[in-house]
Amino acid sequence: MINKNETSIKERLSYGLSDAADNLVFQMMTTYLMFFYTDIYGISASQTAILFVVARIADIFESVIIGQMIDHTKSRFGKSRPFFLWYALPYVIFAILTFVTPNFSQTGKLVWAYITYLGLGFLYTCVNLPITSILPTLTKNDHELTILGVIRQFCGSSVQIIVAVFTLPLVSLFGHGNQRKGFFWTIVLFSIISFFLIINTFLNVKERHQNKDINHSSIKDVWKMVKKNHPWIILSFVILVYWLTTSIKNQTTIYYFKYVINHENLVPIANAFTFSSLFGILLILHASKKYCKKQSMLGGIFIGFIGQLLISVGVYSNSLIILFVGIFINSIGNGIIIGLVSIMIADTIHYGISLGVQAEGILASTDDFGVNVGLGLGGLITAGLLHVSGYIPNHAQNTATISMINLNFVWLPMLLYVVMFVILLFYNGKIIRESK
Repeated sequence: MINKNETSIKERLSYGLSDAADNLVFQMMTTYLMFFYTDIYGISASQTAILFVVARIADIFESVIIGQMIDHTKSRFGKSRPFFLWYALPYVIFAILTFVTPNFSQTGKLVWAYITYLGLGFLYTCVNLPITSILPTLTKNDHELTILGVIRQFCGSSVQIIVAVFTLPLVSLFGHGNQRKGFFWTIVLFSIISFFLIINTFLNVKERHQNKDINHSSIKDVWKMVKKNHPWIILSFVILVYWLTTSIKNQTTIYYFKYVINHENLVPIANAFTFSSLFGILLILHASKKYCKKQSMLGGIFIGFIGQLLISVGVYSNSLIILFVGIFINSIGNGIIIGLVSIMIADTIHYGISLGVQAEGILASTDDFGVNVGLGLGGLITAGLLHVSGYIPNHAQNTATISMINLNFVWLPMLLYVVMFVILLFYNGKIIRESK
């Protein structure tokens, strides 16, 4: 019989703080790195676009490789847990190096960007994928899995908001007008905190549920299971589209406020309204008592769409109040969506076990795969549109560029919410419930 409370409060909090640790760096990378490259480091928008494409192609292979590494790890600490210990320090070192600006030639700058950004992407997957893969080994209790997933996302989203709101003020504080210096010391601060939080997770979580008979299945058996795991396939596409949506909107936010309404100082205020995602995450606990996970996520997507619709009204009516209300409502929906992701992946992992294969590494890789590919495509789309529209950093932009920024900030995310909703309609949670 399964203990109702297999995980202690300390373990739950330590698990949740792992996502907080990763997001200290991840949120800075997704929200400000393109701006850092184009407006501070001096790499063109087209060069940045190509870099993001290369990085995302690499990520396609990295997620699968690291998933396989987890599934074939034999350690006294378990399969996923040792990755926190092994890769925490390299991860934060590369995070710092990514925001270093050596005085190289233009070619040298580009080479440096490739080495540091690709390295950071690989190491991010090494410390982030285990957060998802370890979840179904912590407990088999469905309610407890939901609690752990909610705590994880609450911690991660809280840090996302902190980074989004305080990064530019910290850059200003540390840099005294020098954004190169400011970004460097800001990432140093975030990286040090991130390192200790990741190590804390390693020390305080425990893998309890491993089936030794199917724990290290062959690649052939794993892929046979994957092809039959239809809920996992559908969820993978939903995750990819979600992060594509998030990437396009987040990376465009600073361009919108800087060049469309000419108030870059409003970025932290706009980002502060995303704190409402925490309400969405907490709503999952209430929704899980009345609705299945699929219905809850569909509701989150619908709320996100309504918020995005209000954002469009705010943009085209030049009303900051409506714009901020739209961000607030949109973020509630996003909190529900992303809060359910790791919980539903855990369900697909348990379903895979019912098919005879325990491969939490490979199945959890869909989260990092979706993150990386979504962010890459989002970066490609954003940088590519800026390039073709004639974007010039730190100058007043032409009409075509303003239109491209509005397209990215308003219309593409709205379309993608519809796509996400339609894809999720094909998710079959019934077969997962019947397999438990």
